[in-house]
Amino acid sequence: MLAKRIIPCLDIKDGRVVKGTNFLGLQDVSSPVELAEYYNLSGADELVFYDITASFAGRKLFADTLVDVASRVFIPLTVGGGINTVDDFDRVLKCGADKVSVNSGAIANPSLVGEAARKYGNQCVVLSIDAKRVNGRFEVFSKGGRVPTGIDAVEWAYRGQEEGAGELVVNSIDTDGVKQGFDLEMLSAICDRVKIPVIASGGAGCAEHFVQLFESVPGVDAGLAASIFHFKQVDIKELKKLLVSKGQPVRL
Repeated sequence: MLAKRIIPCLDIKDGRVVKGTNFLGLQDVSSPVELAEYYNLSGADELVFYDITASFAGRKLFADTLVDVASRVFIPLTVGGGINTVDDFDRVLKCGADKVSVNSGAIANPSLVGEAARKYGNQCVVLSIDAKRVNGRFEVFSKGGRVPTGIDAVEWAYRGQEEGAGELVVNSIDTDGVKQGFDLEMLSAICDRVKIPVIASGGAGCAEHFVQLFESVPGVDAGLAASIFHFKQVDIKELKKLLVSKGQPVRL
């Protein structure tokens, strides 16, 4: 059985790490470079770096900040924000990213995932999905969760897999920042539809929520969180010890 991964997420706005609730009310947290260095030493399996306003503002991701972060971490780094073309994949990979996460860019151009996968390999392409409940189904939202698309999230996840995405990040807008637990219903629906790795995002409020996630949705490969790690409410090394005690495979 593959080890379950624990992944901190750095949401970047104007070169600073921020955090909000339900994708709103963003507050300043810290320097991305300082936090990245901390997570590199704290037992994190990977690190995710999102320039969360790049797509909405229609600009390129902050390359200088990314280069600084990439030069100081030695765990896999996934980067997203403002990824709209294969050239954007190239630019971000050259800045030091190991994987590139695409969200709104894939919605605007569904062939982008396949083009990037063919050029750089499936392992480099991550499809990130922001979704919430609308009229009894899970709907995909673009532009940092601001714009409804009418796309069914479960079918979009399957299409991403078929296009060539190496893994999925599933962000629940309903549970984001609420700290009441991951969106198990949405995650179960998507894991039942795809075979590629799924990273759960949105809702972690304590260490037990990761236990609940991996026990309730065995198909989930990783748990991603931000504020509980940033504010040291949950220590990653202690979290992993807890998961081991519950029979979950992790890298200690």
